[in-house]
Amino acid sequence: MSDQKGSAYGTPASDTSFRRNYDLDEYAQKAKEREAAQKEEAKARYEAKLAGKKYYKPMTGDETHTRARREVIDLEANIGRTMLVPAGAGVGKRGRGAGFYCSACDLTFKDNIQWVEHVNSMQHLRAIGETGEVRKAGAEEVHQRVIKVWERLQERKRTDTTTLKERIEMREEEAAKEREARRIKRQEELARRRAEKDTAEKVKVEYGDDVRIEGEHDEDDMLAAMGITGFKTSKKR
Repeated sequence: MSDQKGSAYGTPASDTSFRRNYDLDEYAQKAKEREAAQKEEAKARYEAKLAGKKYYKPMTGDETHTRARREVIDLEANIGRTMLVPAGAGVGKRGRGAGFYCSACDLTFKDNIQWVEHVNSMQHLRAIGETGEVRKAGAEEVHQRVIKVWERLQERKRTDTTTLKERIEMREEEAAKEREARRIKRQEELARRRAEKDTAEKVKVEYGDDVRIEGEHDEDDMLAAMGITGFKTSKKR
């Protein structure tokens, strides 16, 4: 019986064979890149401070325009909750601590005023991938936005309708809108047919006193060019 230890599959094994092997050179390279990036950021922060300006994260070109906030900031979500925080979390804003935490900027704020100001700040917008500039909307977009808001108000009004008279008036308004939509559709159909008719009139070609549609008498023209005027008999009756 051999004294050499082996695994169940017959391969040599040791007490630490189950541990993961790390590529030391790869992680050393990552550490150098991280340190270089940190030095560049520290240098940019120092230069901005000397110039009397605030440091912002440099843009990469993949940022989008700033849009209106879709969600409501819930300032009462953590009321009555117990949070476990690190021992040194109460010093400064950097890192996660007790209060309003921003994961994008890794900052913690102790009151809601600072939190709202940070969410609207350029530092936070750059961190979440926005330029801080608002795209200018066109006239058509503004028109569509007004229509959507108006439809939302009308829908809310219809929901709040309770009396029979109001329901009848609402139904009459909807019927009038449907009739107007059908009238516009009929006008568009008539305009389309008129345009098709005008196009067909332009295709006509004049042959002397005879006006014929192009392609309609191609066979007769070919027979006439060959000297064949027809297949009728020349015998007099």
